[in-house]
Amino acid sequence: MTEQNSVPVVLTFSGHDPSGGAGLQADIEAIASMGCHAATVVTALTVQDTADVKRVEPVDSFLVVEQARAILEDMPVAAVKLGLLGSIENVEVIHSILHDYPELPVVLDPVLMSGGSGGSLADDELVDAMLELLIPITTILTPNTLELERLAPSGDSMDARAHILLEQGCEFVLVTGTHANNQSLVDAVRGPNPVVNVLYGNGQRLDSYPWERLPQSYHGSGCTLAAALAGLLAQGVEPSGAVYEAQHYTWETLSHGYALGMGQHLPNRLFWAEEEDISWSEREGRE
Repeated sequence: MTEQNSVPVVLTFSGHDPSGGAGLQADIEAIASMGCHAATVVTALTVQDTADVKRVEPVDSFLVVEQARAILEDMPVAAVKLGLLGSIENVEVIHSILHDYPELPVVLDPVLMSGGSGGSLADDELVDAMLELLIPITTILTPNTLELERLAPSGDSMDARAHILLEQGCEFVLVTGTHANNQSLVDAVRGPNPVVNVLYGNGQRLDSYPWERLPQSYHGSGCTLAAALAGLLAQGVEPSGAVYEAQHYTWETLSHGYALGMGQHLPNRLFWAEEEDISWSEREGRE
């Protein structure tokens, strides 16, 4: 029998994706791969496939509160991951909930647009609510370059935009570079036009991480990265180490990805189970 409280709990707030590529299912698989238990709060029901998000129906904020409070009063939550939130009301109640648990690390994946079509999933009012209520209590924010522009439109460069978010209270900003031409950001790179993710904290650029650019596009890569980060923080890994390991894990899920639908490829978040009968955590020597 497993010893009580031996498995860290990550509380994740996100939407349901019926394709299984993104949202709560992505969170569950990535969090489990980090050796943690995923407790899920459904914030929105979506109609989507591997190509596009067709409809988002936010869950009533009262249900969001009831789901979250039930878990927080029952389980020793060690970290929180935020994804698609669906409405200003949900942002407000999540802020109220997290205000009662200031010790919990929070990873925020600002899901502002569809990865497939690029369509907007958040209007300006919802973005403003996230900036006012959630960014100041976020441990690690994980925007891509397009989301970064929406969150900090007054900045005239990636560095300036990241610094604006740091000044608003976010502890770390990890900007993912899939949508950018990052050749100029690194001297020695892994192949032409790599994906370069950049970490900011303490008012400065802390590190850059070049990754080989894979030939496909993927549905759920941002969810995978943020959920893995939350799992690692729940395990007690320091943010700098968690940032690298979560990227490494995410790149592996993409390189082992597969096509099931007519749109983007899906990350294979359980690739490690096919290779070895151990968890990702054990493979990386943390258990």
